[in-house]
Amino acid sequence: FSTGVADNCQVTVTQPRFQEADHSTHSVLLTCAFSASGCSSYSLQVLWFRFLTDTHQDLCAPACRDQQKYEVYRSENNTSLEIKNLTVDDNAVYICGIAFPDSNSPHSKKTGDGTVLTKTGREHSNGKLIFVFMIIISSLLFLYSSTALTLFVVHKVGSKCHTFQYPLKKKITSGRKIFQAIAEELQKQRFAEHCQQPDEVEDDTVYQNR
Repeated sequence: FSTGVADNCQVTVTQPRFQEADHSTHSVLLTCAFSASGCSSYSLQVLWFRFLTDTHQDLCAPACRDQQKYEVYRSENNTSLEIKNLTVDDNAVYICGIAFPDSNSPHSKKTGDGTVLTKTGREHSNGKLIFVFMIIISSLLFLYSSTALTLFVVHKVGSKCHTFQYPLKKKITSGRKIFQAIAEELQKQRFAEHCQQPDEVEDDTVYQNR
């Protein structure tokens, strides 16, 4: 039965909720942060286990059962589990546990909420590539449609401008014709007056001679 400071031992553990590994990843490092107050540090134990669909497995409690597959690292307030030769069969919920077995405090042994590890298979990666490719194609089609629509609108607006300008040209041409007709009429009148003037002079001369 332990007394004193160890009875006030209190532990908190936090883990990232999700971690995803690409199909080409061969190893992954799962992290776990913890804090301990009122605990005897020399009696600290780090445990790792995982939950599968219908069972759970003790991976390192505290020694790792498969040292070629799993390895635990520990610093002052952090611990991590390295999983080697990673496959899709390693997809599971990984739990980190911190325990001070010398303490009688009910808060001296805690686990994190667990990290959901997911390694994507090659077919999922191909699916992602196809999805990205489809997004690119859709974007290109959208740009093509927008460009075609813009050209169509510009063409229509240009055509309307021509239809508006053409009658104005006709009006200008008609005005010029009218001006030419008036100018020609005035010129004819002046020419007629000029032609009549010598006859009058001749008549006066003839009258005077008589």
